[in-house]
Amino acid sequence: MKVLITGGAGFIGSTIASACLDEGIEPVILDNLSTGRPEFTVGRTLYRGDIADGDLIDRVFHDHPDIHAVINCAARIVVPESVADPLGYYDANVTKGLALVSHLLRNGCHRLVFSGSAAIYDSGQAITEDAPLRPLSPYARTKSAFEGALEDITGGTALRVITLRYFNPIGADPKLRTGLQTTKPTHALGVMIDRYRAGEPFPVTGTDWPTRDGSGIRDYVHVWDLAAAHIAAVRRFDTVVGDDGPRYLPINLGSGNGTTVFELIKAFEDVTGEPLAHHRTEARPGDNAGAYPAIDRAHALLGWTPGHTLQEGIAAALEWNATRHTILKDE
Repeated sequence: MKVLITGGAGFIGSTIASACLDEGIEPVILDNLSTGRPEFTVGRTLYRGDIADGDLIDRVFHDHPDIHAVINCAARIVVPESVADPLGYYDANVTKGLALVSHLLRNGCHRLVFSGSAAIYDSGQAITEDAPLRPLSPYARTKSAFEGALEDITGGTALRVITLRYFNPIGADPKLRTGLQTTKPTHALGVMIDRYRAGEPFPVTGTDWPTRDGSGIRDYVHVWDLAAAHIAAVRRFDTVVGDDGPRYLPINLGSGNGTTVFELIKAFEDVTGEPLAHHRTEARPGDNAGAYPAIDRAHALLGWTPGHTLQEGIAAALEWNATRHTILKDE
C-alpha cells in the first residue's frame, strides 16, 4: 500500500511516515518545508512544494498512480500566530486545502484522512464527536471551516473523508527518527521541559477551575499512538466511510480522561525522579478549564485505543529534547 502524506516533514506527518514504513506502507511526502524539516524525509520519497500546486499534485499521481489514500497534515497550527495573521491562516488552512481537494478529485483520489483538531470544541470533559463546536481562535476556526467544507464536498462528489480530531501530541518516534522540530513550544509539556532544563519554576496558571484538583485539564496523546490511528483509518477506510454509510466522519483521538496541570507535574516528577519547581499564578486572559474527548468511536470503528502512558510520552519528549541536535543539524 502507498499513501501520500501532505505536511509529511512536520512533527505529526513525519511520525506517521515513520509508522507507515514500519507497517510496510510506502509514504510519499509532499511538503513545502516552511516548518517541516528535510532531515525528516531522508530515505523517503519527497516532493517539495505547495499543496495548492496543481501541476505538482498531477506529477505526484503520474509518478505514483497506486496511491491508495491521502493523509492531510499540512497546516499552520500556532494559535498566537493565527491571531496576528488570520488571513495567512485562512489561506493556508482553508483556501489551499480546498485547492488540494480539487486536485485530488481530478486525479481520481477519493480517500482523504484529515488530521484535524479538537480545538474546535468548547471546553468540557469526555466530549463526543456530536458536541457543539466553539472554536475560539482563528486557527481553530480555520480547522472548523475546512471540516465543514469537506463534509459539504463529500455530499456532492466522490470524495470520502475521515477527520481525526485530537489535542496535544507529545513524545516522539520511538526510534528517534523524528520528533518535535519547534525550538520554543508553547504547550504545557514543552514549557515544562524548557523550565526544567533551565532550572526555573513552572507556572500553574489558574488553580480554581472546576476540575479534579482545581488546575486546568488538557488532553495529551503520544504521537506514536496518533500515527497508529492514522494508519488504522487508512486500512479500515472503506469499511468506515462509503456508499453504505457516512461519507464524512469525525473521530476523536485522545487519552479518554484528560490530565490536569498538577497531574502532569506529578507524572513529570515520576519520570525524572526529581521534584519539579512550580508556582501558582492567576489564570491568563482567554484561559478556560480545558477539555478532553471521549474516544469510544475510535475504539469501535478503528479498533484504536492509546497504547502509551502519559509517563511514556513525557519520557520520549525528554529523550528527543536531549538528542534532537544530533538530527537537526542547524541546532
